[in-house]
Amino acid sequence: MMDNHSSATEFYLLGFPGSQGLHHILFAIFFFFYLVTLMGNTVIIVIVCVDKRLQSPMYFFLSHLSTLEILVTTIIVPMMLWGLLFLGCRQYLSLHVLLNFSCGTMAFALLGVMAVDRYVAVCNPLRYNIIMNSSTCIWVVIVSWVFGFLSEIWPVYATFQFTFRKSNSLDHFYCDRGQLLKLSCDNTLFTEFILFLMAVFILIGSLIPTIVSYTYIISTILKIPSASGRRKAFFTCASHFTCVMIGYGSCLFLYVKPKQTQGVEYNKIVSLLVSVLTPFLNPFIFTLRNDKVKEALRDGMKRCCQLLKD
Repeated sequence: MMDNHSSATEFYLLGFPGSQGLHHILFAIFFFFYLVTLMGNTVIIVIVCVDKRLQSPMYFFLSHLSTLEILVTTIIVPMMLWGLLFLGCRQYLSLHVLLNFSCGTMAFALLGVMAVDRYVAVCNPLRYNIIMNSSTCIWVVIVSWVFGFLSEIWPVYATFQFTFRKSNSLDHFYCDRGQLLKLSCDNTLFTEFILFLMAVFILIGSLIPTIVSYTYIISTILKIPSASGRRKAFFTCASHFTCVMIGYGSCLFLYVKPKQTQGVEYNKIVSLLVSVLTPFLNPFIFTLRNDKVKEALRDGMKRCCQLLKD
């Protein structure tokens, strides 16, 4: 039996309100989203690895972004589905929060890198292969992964040091940091302020190179004399720009605010957008208007059909 206050590491997630019938409908919807997310991002990773036409920095970064999308959804969605079927579930605090926010930080670092990559491709195409060489790309990805993991160690440690109420019931479908702070019996104001500064540093810090890159990209595109040239240059960046708008827009609303303990329903809706809808949409965003990816997919399907016939 726990004392009235304890430094707990395990929480009971209440998930979504509503009847069992509603939960079954939500389960079917989110399970479908999860399967499509896994299949779509896995297909992107596979075709980037096996198709020589996609052996370029842009697709190398995209494959790592798809890996992170799989990790984010796998950390959150199966637990959410379990809660919908069995009316709540238990979750260990430290590991879940560390993995979840680490993957998010890595993804934003990669989006910033991809923006710079698009800037070099559009504004300095003759030196693209020199600037974005394989060794540079590998090191950038390594730094992004390491930075994402290390940047979340202190926030998880600080949260773990708080004492919590006896119930340990969290009104969310995953261990959201803001809702965890609501359960704390301690004064969390300083920690919330530090988390706010870290969110500003990570989100705005990766958004600045994106804004600067796209400012130069748009300026360069407008100087292209032919309409077909402008259209081609625009479609080169359109997928990444769409992903940036969805990802940064939702996360700025969710994390960049001094008070981390916002309303539960608001938090759940924006969290669904970040953890379920965005990973679900990204494979479509990066493939529907990308001729190289569509050609690689068609060729891959033809090879698979040929192997099945043989």
